[in-house]
Order: sequence, then C-alpha cells, then structure tokens
Amino acid sequence: MISLRRWCLLAALLVATLGAPPLAPGATAVPGASPAGAAAAAPAKAGDPFRLNIGLEGAGQAGGQVSVAVQIVIVMTLLSVAPSIVLLMTSFTRIVIVLGFVRTALGTPSAPSNQIIVGLSLFLTFFLMGPVFDRVQQEALNPYLDGRITSLEAMDKASVPLKGFMLKQTRSRDVEYFLELGGYGPTAVKDLPMRVVIPAFVISELQTSFQMGFLLFLPFLVIDFLVSTVLMALGMMMMPPTVVALPLKLLLFVLVDGWHLVVKSLVQSFAP
Repeated sequence: MISLRRWCLLAALLVATLGAPPLAPGATAVPGASPAGAAAAAPAKAGDPFRLNIGLEGAGQAGGQVSVAVQIVIVMTLLSVAPSIVLLMTSFTRIVIVLGFVRTALGTPSAPSNQIIVGLSLFLTFFLMGPVFDRVQQEALNPYLDGRITSLEAMDKASVPLKGFMLKQTRSRDVEYFLELGGYGPTAVKDLPMRVVIPAFVISELQTSFQMGFLLFLPFLVIDFLVSTVLMALGMMMMPPTVVALPLKLLLFVLVDGWHLVVKSLVQSFAP
C-alpha cells in the first residue's frame, strides 16, 4: 500500500511533468534551469502537442497567457454558461414557450415530444438569429482569430449585434424599470449595459409568448365548450369531453395547416 509521502511525491512529479514544457528534439535539460528559461531556450516546434491558450491580456506570465488550470476553469465555465446564453439572449425563449402552449392547447402532452419541441425551437432560433451571428463572426470572431483585436475588444464588438436584436424585441417600460432598479440615470440606447438589457429582454419575451399562447388557446377552448354543451344536452354526462374534443381539435389544426401558421406567426413576430 502506497504511503502518504509517496502519494505526495507522485502528485508533485505529475504536476511538474504537466507544467514543464517539452524539450525540443536534441535539446539537453540543464540542472537548475527554470521552466520559463527552458521554454525560451527551446521554441515550440511543429510537432509539439496541442496547447490551449486563452489570451486575457493579463500579467504574471510570459506572453500574457494564463496557467493551464485557469484555462480549464474558463473553458468549463463557458461551456456551462453557453446554454443559458442561447436561452436568454436569442429568440429561443419565445419559440419554445409558444410551441409548448400549442401542444397543451391541443390536449396532447406527449406529442410532439420535448425533444422535437426543443429541436424545432433551436433550428428556428438559428434561422432567425442567422444575420446576427453573421455580424458577430465578421465584426468580432474573425478579427480576433486573425489577431487584430484582443479578446476584450472582441467581446465588446460581439455584444453590439446581440444588444441591437434584444432591444428591438424589448418593451421600453421594461428597460426603464431595470434602469430605475439599478440606479441608472437617463441613459442613451447605445450606452445601455447588458445587465439591464438582458433581464428586460427576458421579461418582454415572456410577456409576448404568453400573449401569443392566450390567442392560441381561444379556438381550442371554443371547441371544448361546444363539445361539453352537446354532451350535456344529449345526457352523456359520463362521457369525458376530452375524448370527443381531441379528434375535433386535431382535425381543425390539420385543416387550417396549424404548424405553418404557428411558425409563420413566430417568424413574423421577430420582424424588425
């Protein structure tokens, strides 16, 4: 059984091995030389293993790079935050809520399934957000990958198209409310911080999606009333109204080409 001291030595050896840069072919390790000096003396070759470097223009290491541990933390944080960004800063919220209302109004809680609803919402989001994503790529991502701008400048440039999209769909009263809540004075539209724009956009999207859901429920609610009234008039009080209303709802939805109308309404609701 390995003792505690051996475990500590093994851990220290692994950290030193991972943290030290690989020696170039033909190079000789110099006792007492620092890893930074060895890295400077042995430049990276084409055959070196792949390295992940996220430039944050920080200080403390050569070339403004951060340590491997910090890089891993940043990448894992970005991966965990990415779904929230997709949900809260794009058209996904309104689309998935409205499609969920359609399924509930039809009275079919399992058809279409959650995977289909979310998948259709994602593809519609990519379709609607295409021009915004193209602007982000042209104005922020490509210059950053070419090394013409820093990561902070890329983030500032990428936020401009997203902010413009969100403000077009946001009610002014929601923006004013969060400005007042945050203690901001009169602020120009271009100077609005993202911490104000994002929650105002989410509240506006929830309000709009629930309004569209109410309008979707009305025709199906009329069918439920008619079916219930007819069954009561015929004395068939033991017959569940949903059993008779469901085929009628599906028939009406198919005859009017419901999915086309719903998707068309969703796409047109994001028109500038």
